[in-house]
Amino acid sequence: MSTSATTAMTETPFISFLNQFDEQAWAATVSNLLPSIHEVDRNATQIWFAFYPLGLFKALSEAEDPGKLASELLLQGNYKLTGQIDSSHQFLYGHRYWNQVKSAVERHAAQWNGLQSVPSQSPAGLSEQIGTVAGEVAKSLEVDSSLLVGITAVAFMTLRQTGLEAFKQAPGKMQLDKKHAQRRPDQILKGRAKDDSQGLLGFLKTVDKKWTVVFDENDDAAKYKLNHLQDLAWGAAEDRTRDWVALDPRRIEGPIPVECRSASCGTCWIGVLGGAEKLAPVAVREGKKIKEFGYIDTEDSRPLIRLACQSQAEGAVSIVIPPWNGVFGKFLKAKKEPKADVISPEELVS
Repeated sequence: MSTSATTAMTETPFISFLNQFDEQAWAATVSNLLPSIHEVDRNATQIWFAFYPLGLFKALSEAEDPGKLASELLLQGNYKLTGQIDSSHQFLYGHRYWNQVKSAVERHAAQWNGLQSVPSQSPAGLSEQIGTVAGEVAKSLEVDSSLLVGITAVAFMTLRQTGLEAFKQAPGKMQLDKKHAQRRPDQILKGRAKDDSQGLLGFLKTVDKKWTVVFDENDDAAKYKLNHLQDLAWGAAEDRTRDWVALDPRRIEGPIPVECRSASCGTCWIGVLGGAEKLAPVAVREGKKIKEFGYIDTEDSRPLIRLACQSQAEGAVSIVIPPWNGVFGKFLKAKKEPKADVISPEELVS
């Protein structure tokens, strides 16, 4: 995004307010909001913010040559929110209320034009703004506000990265079919917690156990089986149900994009909606590399973001596949180093 485009996004008071918050402030905001987000969307909200990091957006926006930087970061897939305003959050339960939330955020932004004073310029102030809009939508729909907080936070960040004009131009259409739109939160949570039956003598099975991996909860056919302790990428490679490459050039072996089998490329990163505790703990290499790619920075042994080629299944899991991959973490690290003025693709993948 050019400098002029970035400037245009700061013209309204509300956009100016959002522009004051950096990645750390947004992380604090999401952390503040988590207790008020329904369990069905608690993981999903954190995953969405990992999929669309503000840092990556800002790096590309501020670059003299965004295309060159994208190439240096080895970015593949769809990493821009502009073309995904109505669809990026399809895996959140709150997506069902996207039309109403989007409209409410637009009204909220318009109300700022007449404000006499600026609300708190802190993560707490941002959290309060998100909570206020979520509460208003929940009241109008007569639903629990906890179902609206996550998707409202997503709407705020989407507006931050796309600008008000593009945000308003998006139709605001919910992407689910009637059957899946009618599913209740408890039904979804029950499905995530359920493990495959191993038959009458299942308790005797060890390596013969089979587990189901769901990679799109809004598509009944989006699942595959894999063996006990088989990693998610190997299991996905055996799925021949669709022409995956036609859907996404990164998907050369089944639904999960993959290029290597050693955590070296970062292509196979995934979000874990349900069953994170049923994946083997992160080993040293995966823990190191996933930070280098910039996908997550945590010491949690079973985090919500994993590399599928390293994640061995010990039970059924529900995952979501990111629309892009790259080596943004190495770029962030290099920016802090004095000698990192120019970063070559060779240096990024070394």
